[in-house]
Amino acid sequence: MAIDGPAGAGKSTVARELARRLGFIYIDTGAMYRAVALWALRAGVSDADHHKLEQLALQSEVRFEPGGSTIYLNGEDVTTDIRTPEVSSMASRVSAVAGVRRILVEKQRALGSEISVVMEGRDIGSVVFPEAQVKVFLDAPARVRAERRVNELKDRGAEADAHVTAREIAERDGRDRSRTEAPLVQSADAVYMDSGDMAPDDVVEAILKLVRERTANGKEYKR
Repeated sequence: MAIDGPAGAGKSTVARELARRLGFIYIDTGAMYRAVALWALRAGVSDADHHKLEQLALQSEVRFEPGGSTIYLNGEDVTTDIRTPEVSSMASRVSAVAGVRRILVEKQRALGSEISVVMEGRDIGSVVFPEAQVKVFLDAPARVRAERRVNELKDRGAEADAHVTAREIAERDGRDRSRTEAPLVQSADAVYMDSGDMAPDDVVEAILKLVRERTANGKEYKR
C-alpha cells in the first residue's frame, strides 16, 4: 500500500494505524532520508557534497521495529533524534539529491518485496511502487499542516513557533514539488483525500474501505 502527500498531512499517523489493523509492517520512507540527514549533520557533511551524501545513504542501515514506531540507524535508536527541525530541514535538502534517492528507493523496494507493507512518503505510488494496488495521496490545507506540526513538536517537548513552522513547511513543499528527481506528485491512479477536516480514525476507515474494494476474491493483499 502506498501513501503519499506533503509534510503534515497525517501520513505517519494514518499509515501506522493501517499497518496495525492489516497486520502489515509500517515503513516511513521519510525516516530513511531523515536518518541519512542526521548522519550527515553529525559527520559534518554539507548538503552540497552529493558524493559523500550518496556514500552515507549507501552505508546506512535503517531498521523499522515491527509493530512499533522505533527507528534504528546502524543499530542506534534515532526515533527522537531524526524529528528535530534541523534534521527536517536537512532531510528535505538531502532528499533532493538524485543519487541519494536512487539508493534509498532501491532499499525501499527491497523491503517492500519481502513483506506486506504500508509505505508512506513523497514518491511511493509514483516511483517506488507504481504497481501498488492501493494508492492514496493524503493532503490538507497548509495552515492545518503547520498547526499539526507545531502540536507535534510541542508534544515532544520542543519549542515551536507557528510562523516559523509555517514558513518551513512552505519551503519544504516548494522543494518537494520542484525537485528534478521524483518530485512530489499525485499518481494518476491514486485516490486523493483531504484530511483537513477528518479525524485520523476516519481517514483510516476510508482507506480500509478502499483495501476491501480492491482485494478480489479473498486474495491476500500484498502492497
